[in-house]
Amino acid sequence: MTRPSSAQFGRTDLPETQRIALKKAIRWELFTIVYTSITITVVAFVVGGSQAMRTAWIEDMLSLLPQLAFLTAVIFVRRRPTVKHPYGLHRAMGVGHLVAGIALLAVGLNLAVEAVTGLIAAEHPTIGTVQLFGQTIWLGWLMIAVMVIVVVGPVFIYGPAKAKLAPVLHNKLLYADADMAKADWQTNAASIVGVLGIGLGIWWLDGAAALFISIGIVWDGVRNTKGAVIDLMDQRARSYDDKQPHPLAGEITRYLRGLPWVLDAGVRLRDEGQVFHVEAFVVPRRVKVRTETLSAASEGIARLDWKVQDVVVVPVEQLPSEADRALGD
Repeated sequence: MTRPSSAQFGRTDLPETQRIALKKAIRWELFTIVYTSITITVVAFVVGGSQAMRTAWIEDMLSLLPQLAFLTAVIFVRRRPTVKHPYGLHRAMGVGHLVAGIALLAVGLNLAVEAVTGLIAAEHPTIGTVQLFGQTIWLGWLMIAVMVIVVVGPVFIYGPAKAKLAPVLHNKLLYADADMAKADWQTNAASIVGVLGIGLGIWWLDGAAALFISIGIVWDGVRNTKGAVIDLMDQRARSYDDKQPHPLAGEITRYLRGLPWVLDAGVRLRDEGQVFHVEAFVVPRRVKVRTETLSAASEGIARLDWKVQDVVVVPVEQLPSEADRALGD
């Protein structure tokens, strides 16, 4: 076994491309917090008696959680490993992801119960009128106008921007944040339907819209909580969107099998939240292997991808059954 040089062990630096992407991600998260805070304030003035609008308003507040979790986690992932935290603090991204997911799930369930209770009780919400520029208008028109305007940011501006940065940084929290932002149009559309339902005298449309929005919050909570928990339990490393096993496992095993002294190889690839820790198992062709040879192999693995943060190369007589041999890649 060998520990790679300090260039590959406990790194907290990023290549130029990822460093720029991280700075952009931080700026977009700060922009999102400011934008969302403004929309929360504006919606508060027009929320009225619509349950759908109130649910959408609460959903806007909850949407701040991923940004706050990301910005907090960035502070910790930059710290180098210590004896107390030998793997560093990269898991802070996963912890932030989990906290945001649980909060979404808990509040979403509560809102869903309220929506169902309102429908069962046959509550008939009302929307009054307001004076605007000397004219008396139905408050519902202002509600609809506000919901149409506020959706521009998440759907067309910062949502797509963060979706482009997430794969560059292999950041699942950022990807989840972008995915939730791009789906905001559904919340806004549902709230508009609820308001129009009240205006047309179809009282139950408002409760149904609130229930629809609540189910969306619950789904976001379930999806984010599940993804964060599985990652924290050290599942096989997967792509930033969790759609497939990460191809880096195959790249590492192919590299190792290409070395003249290696007969076979397998890896255990651990996703730490933005970087990977690699345990590479090699079956050598000869009984004795020099430590310099193992060090060179670990250096070679680290050069394959910026996400390889820690590398341990272990010579074994046969590969562990749980090692990923990436034979299908």
